[in-house]
Amino acid sequence: VRVLIFGSRYNYICFVIELLKPYQPYMFEPTTVIIILGTFLFAGIVKGIIGLGLPTISLALLTIATSLPTSMALLLVPSLVTNIWQAAVGGKFREILIRLWPLFLTAAFTVWFGVLVLSNVELTLLSALLGMLFMIYAVFNLSGYRFNLNTRHEWWVGFLAGSVNGILTGMTGSFVVPGVFYLQSIGLRRDMLIQSMGILFTVSTLALMFSLQGNEFLNLELGVWSSVSVVPAI
Repeated sequence: VRVLIFGSRYNYICFVIELLKPYQPYMFEPTTVIIILGTFLFAGIVKGIIGLGLPTISLALLTIATSLPTSMALLLVPSLVTNIWQAAVGGKFREILIRLWPLFLTAAFTVWFGVLVLSNVELTLLSALLGMLFMIYAVFNLSGYRFNLNTRHEWWVGFLAGSVNGILTGMTGSFVVPGVFYLQSIGLRRDMLIQSMGILFTVSTLALMFSLQGNEFLNLELGVWSSVSVVPAI
């Protein structure tokens, strides 16, 4: 089944490249198109196997071929589509919102401030920051280490973690640090943890979309390419 799915996605990539050839002067180079769609193909397969990882893998690979702001814009629609499903499935949506609203609210609200930094700081520094965040996330997950947060501290640590998470999302496009560490530290069952991460990634993606558009990092062309990238991602 996976071979058939892979084949259909590969055929889709070839179809898109042929379809857009007449408009090539206004689009990415063919090699960049292959990298973009191939990235979402690979990230979608990984997410299909383990249930996670599409935003992180996509962003890491896209920055090889495009600038950081362009990579962030391309990620928007595939991330939104896949994470809305993750956020909706699980049956604990209301319970999660009641418990974790400080994290979600501040994570969404502070993205704008991170994008303002993106507008005024050298992109090589922010790309280095993105790489550092990926390294921190990988080390903690590979080591198996987990913070243990006392219940009485959840609300204020949620505000703090959400604020930092939102700013870093706006600066780098990464949704995971420290928000995922916070979610792992409060003793959620696996199904609630997965759904909570889906909600965090969804609100972060929506906030990033509006913030990038408001600061002129998102245009129609990037919106089209982000939408086209949904098919290989799913």
